Amino acid sequence: MTEINEPVGLAGELRPRSAPRRGALIAVGALLVILTNAIMFILPPLLPIIQAQYGLTTVSAVMWIFTLLTLGGGAGYILLPRLADVSGDRNASVFASGCLAVGALVPAVGDSYPALLMGSTIMGFGSAAQLLPLGFLRRNLGEEGIITAVRVLVVASGVGIVVGMIGGGLIVETLSLRTFFCILAAACVATTIASFAAIPHVPPAESGGRIGLLGTVWLIAWVGAVLLTLTQGLVWGGAAVIPLIAGVVGGVLWVRVERKSSAAVFDVVLLKSPLVTVACLSMAVFGAVNAAFLLLLSTYSQVVPSSLPPGEAYGLGRTALQTGWLMVPFAVMFVVGGKVVDRLAAKGHGASVLVTGALLSAVGLAWLAPAHDRPWHYLVGAGVIGLGCSMGYAAGFGIAQMAVPEEKAGMAAGVAGTAMAIGIAFGSALITGVLSASVVSVPGTEVEVAEKSLYGTSYWISVGLALLIVVAVLVSRARNGRRVPAAAS
Repeated sequence: MTEINEPVGLAGELRPRSAPRRGALIAVGALLVILTNAIMFILPPLLPIIQAQYGLTTVSAVMWIFTLLTLGGGAGYILLPRLADVSGDRNASVFASGCLAVGALVPAVGDSYPALLMGSTIMGFGSAAQLLPLGFLRRNLGEEGIITAVRVLVVASGVGIVVGMIGGGLIVETLSLRTFFCILAAACVATTIASFAAIPHVPPAESGGRIGLLGTVWLIAWVGAVLLTLTQGLVWGGAAVIPLIAGVVGGVLWVRVERKSSAAVFDVVLLKSPLVTVACLSMAVFGAVNAAFLLLLSTYSQVVPSSLPPGEAYGLGRTALQTGWLMVPFAVMFVVGGKVVDRLAAKGHGASVLVTGALLSAVGLAWLAPAHDRPWHYLVGAGVIGLGCSMGYAAGFGIAQMAVPEEKAGMAAGVAGTAMAIGIAFGSALITGVLSASVVSVPGTEVEVAEKSLYGTSYWISVGLALLIVVAVLVSRARNGRRVPAAAS
């Protein structure tokens, strides 16, 4: 294998490094993204099965699975990309995929609701591994590294959606929930081994870098408080204001301290760039739209019409596997969108791509608002929403990467990923709150489902969220337009 020299450090000294195998690196990066997205997309169609197997009678009990998965993911999005910057890509990837393996093994061995909650937290943390290819592909593939990394992230995410929504349902329907977690644990172990074998072990790109322990714990704490409020606010009621205030105040103080820190977790200066700020805001909104659509499709499609009173009956009566098939157009267009726009974002058209993605998402959601009671309605809407979301994610991650040097690739991925995690939690909490506003009892059971009309309302609310991205981009452009003449004068 050939040897190449790469400059590192302030003094510009050279270190020898083996040229990595491009195909192997891309394959491992894609595997990490596919696996982590599969885990995230497995849960929505499996919630009714989990609820029945563990005897869960309330929506809040089921939502705690999402809550802990989200809280773990919030910590992972903050810590893992930064760990790659200062400790090395291989170390971070092996650690993250190892967490996935442990997280899947816990419910497989414990086979109980508490074990599932614990495993969800660990898997949530490890799911941030999907951001790591942005760093190690960029650092090892030269000039095309950013484009390749973003393309792998978006395209493999589409594949992961299919694997999660369809594969998870197939395994559970043919085997059992416990067996499913055993298979998932084995897949995570294989990914850990592949990461160790394929990702080069070199000194960290950020020479002398370190993770500020206080800043990291502080960041995880205030982000976790906000996420906890978003996911459990409906259950806690007025008491949810306490963690929300703590999170907001903690975030404001954290930003002030980080500006003066010599070991900042995130480079706060990065967020001063208007385009990066609007990209992170857009990532949060796209995450909210994505979560809202998944939740609405999964819940509506699996309601059995014959189980409800005649005047209130609705639903498609689909199984978890059949629900997964409705997501295929979403996944296919997710792949297409990532391939179409990655170079546009790299050439400075990121803002236009964000607006286009937002408008497409809004069109797909507006289509489903009145038309969501036939399978083909979802097939059409899912394709349009998938295309819009993939364009938004590709542009958001690309804008953040192009704003930082190579040695801070992980940090940029973490900023965008954290925004996306908050958005996913917000979208899930918002739609759960709307669907819980008025419920219908399933006769002969303790289960309650949302009133039919609330689904249309939820879709229209999601349309409004998507259009917020357009507003944010237009406001950012207007502010930049005013700054340029002022600077010139």
